[in-house]
Amino acid sequence: MTWNGWLQFAVFFGVVLALMRPLGIYIAKVLEGQKTFLDPVLRPIEKLVYRVSGVDAKEEMNWRQYSVAMLLFSFVSLFLTYLIERAQHFLPWNPQGLPGVTPDLAWNTAASFTTNTNWQSYVPEAVMSYFTEMVGLAYHNFLSAAVGIAVAIALVRGIARKQSGTIGNFWVDSTRTILWILLPICLVVSPILIQQGVPQNLKAYTVATTLEKSPAPQTIGQGPVASQEAIKMLGTNGGGFFNTNSAHPYENPTPLTNFIEMLLMFLIPAALTVTLGRLTGSPGHGWAVFGTMAALFVIGFVGIYAAESQAHPLLHNVSQHATALQSGGNMEGKEVRFGVSQSALFSAITTDESCGAVNAMHDSYMPLGGMIPLINIMLGEIVFGGVGSGLYGVLIYVVLAVFIAGLMVGRTPEYLGKKIEAFDVKMAMLYILIFPLLILVFTAISVLSPNMGLSALANNGPHGLTEILYAFTSSAGNNGSAFAGVSVNTHWYNVTLGITMLAGRFLMMIPMLAIAGNLATKKSVPPSPGTFPVNTTLFSVLLGGVIVIVGALTFFPALSLGPILEHLLLRSGQLF
Repeated sequence: MTWNGWLQFAVFFGVVLALMRPLGIYIAKVLEGQKTFLDPVLRPIEKLVYRVSGVDAKEEMNWRQYSVAMLLFSFVSLFLTYLIERAQHFLPWNPQGLPGVTPDLAWNTAASFTTNTNWQSYVPEAVMSYFTEMVGLAYHNFLSAAVGIAVAIALVRGIARKQSGTIGNFWVDSTRTILWILLPICLVVSPILIQQGVPQNLKAYTVATTLEKSPAPQTIGQGPVASQEAIKMLGTNGGGFFNTNSAHPYENPTPLTNFIEMLLMFLIPAALTVTLGRLTGSPGHGWAVFGTMAALFVIGFVGIYAAESQAHPLLHNVSQHATALQSGGNMEGKEVRFGVSQSALFSAITTDESCGAVNAMHDSYMPLGGMIPLINIMLGEIVFGGVGSGLYGVLIYVVLAVFIAGLMVGRTPEYLGKKIEAFDVKMAMLYILIFPLLILVFTAISVLSPNMGLSALANNGPHGLTEILYAFTSSAGNNGSAFAGVSVNTHWYNVTLGITMLAGRFLMMIPMLAIAGNLATKKSVPPSPGTFPVNTTLFSVLLGGVIVIVGALTFFPALSLGPILEHLLLRSGQLF
């Protein structure tokens, strides 16, 4: 750990703090239909979209209508993406002549991009045509991000509104998110990425000859990378154009692009805490939620940085020369141009977010260094989290924290003037229980199935368990990163991970929207001396405690058998 690494972290976090408030206020204005500087250009486009699609922008929805619209839109999009993948060999923009994608892989990929997961069980540049990348996958990068933000704002409206039967209009929320928020930022960022060396073309791959004694042909992939890279990061999607993702020099060529990509991942989720405070009329509450998220983020980064700044313990038993090679930390699986500090920061961000883009191999991290990204996802990726999903995920924990605080003082809990009752707590617990159920059940089946789950493993012992556990955790959390030591392009993993991704997205959205609808119908009650304030440091501490106890400790037995056991065995000289 060096002063330069800490300085880079401080600069990044300072830029986030500087940009989040103006962006959060802007998002609030956009999604409440208030006037913005882009209105003269975008209002006519918005009206045309509604006219063509037959949407009545003035008609609002209750939570059931909102849920149905969101589900229909998502599953029709999933089906269309599946068809594009299967038929890509008949479609244009396929200069490599790539064949259609196999049924189980097409299912897994369509489910992955529909759910904002972008899990990739394939080598993108060798499987997906340019048409599939742009029309099928980049399309979902915009739409899945818009869905996440839309449903998060629906929950915030439910908290803010009084005795209302509606929580907004799904079609309006998603359309305005794309036109006013996602597209403008991508149009600014994409040219910067191109200037830094990220390709943007439709050319066939280049074949070069190596300079070895026995020259061999080498295929160099390219394509419309910059445009997809921008929305991949901004929408916390994460699926790379190339197999090595943001470690590839065509996706992330310079320290500047690395900084921009990290900033894009964090920007909207952090800004949404300001939006929360703005729309509920309690800015202090938004900052209290931000404080909890920020504290957990810093703790996670410090843990990864500390673990990866140490040389591999077994090198001490080899030679002084081998130890000196890693005097700056564990560089296994990391890019030299980023080093340990920026790899650790990127890992913390991408797993705190629901992104999954990586600039280093998590599978090559030290056991405890790899455990922290896994824990970040196990928390439900609410430490800022994905665009929208992080906000509504943490608000579920807010409901529980308020409920627990109410029990502690022996009175009906209240949240921003709304009484938290049995229905709200039941829906919150349903939301929270679905997540570990998906992960632990499918992981258990996989480790007990030699011909299905275990046959794809590259490692045995606790590391192999961690690889499987990480795969299902990443899928249920709609993250998309992987330990990569398990070959998941098999029928078993393609099918089960696809089911996990869909359940981890939509089965958790429905109880959350039910809470939004129920809160919207309630009247507001004035605060009393017994009301627990939700805009204080004490509330931030309580919220953090609930997140850690309810979220992390659920998975402690599995972590004990995986990365914790591997760490202890590594110290005794055993490798896996």
